[in-house]
Amino acid sequence: MDKIKSKGLAVLVMMQVLFFNPPVFATGGPVGDSKIAKGTEALIRDATTWLMILAPIVGGLLVIYFFIRRSGADEQDQKRWNNRIMTAIISVIGAVLGSAIINLIVGYYQ
Repeated sequence: MDKIKSKGLAVLVMMQVLFFNPPVFATGGPVGDSKIAKGTEALIRDATTWLMILAPIVGGLLVIYFFIRRSGADEQDQKRWNNRIMTAIISVIGAVLGSAIINLIVGYYQ
């Protein structure tokens, strides 16, 4: 029950930060036109693009490895390998969606 409360509190805090605090971005003037702001924006865009490419590749390789390990395991260990496979798949989906959202948000500031 404590885990549910702590996760619920974390979600509420995250929603409050995202939706109720006004975002502060350097969109113009001397800060927005500086090399550091433009370079950081390009770095974030490039990093999220590479993450969208590399996450499925690494995740696919891990899933293949986990399937191979599961094939040689006994019944009790197969459950653990199944959990690892599901965790890898969910993590890849989360990484791709997260990087796509960040890339989409950065795209609005060009």
